[in-house]
Amino acid sequence: MRGLIALLLVALCLEGLNAACPDQATLKDDYDSKLCAQMFEHSSYYYDESCTGSFLNVYPNEDTPIIPKVWDDRISSLVVRRGCSLTVWSKSKKEGDKKKFSAGAAYHLKEYKRGLFGTWNDAISGYYCTC
Repeated sequence: MRGLIALLLVALCLEGLNAACPDQATLKDDYDSKLCAQMFEHSSYYYDESCTGSFLNVYPNEDTPIIPKVWDDRISSLVVRRGCSLTVWSKSKKEGDKKKFSAGAAYHLKEYKRGLFGTWNDAISGYYCTC
């Protein structure tokens, strides 16, 4: 019986290590500043692990027509703060395909169609976030 309890406790502790996507209602940076959105690279097959990779903070009214090279075409999931919207483009300078994300989490951008045959996974090259 003791072994079973210990095993359950270990499983619960390990489950706590799986970082779920941040709450859209309280989305903040490390300095407690409100964010408009957070974008993540390398989303996991599992939804509860989709926001565990490196992330890019997006602040209210941030307009970035040319995303930094390190993030260009690398974003796989994102979270938009309640009351905000994030518009993204597939090419820099607000060109190419365009999509607007409202509040909530997009766990797998590969599930969001872009054009006839593409998806939004690893396809974001510019963005504008408003709150």
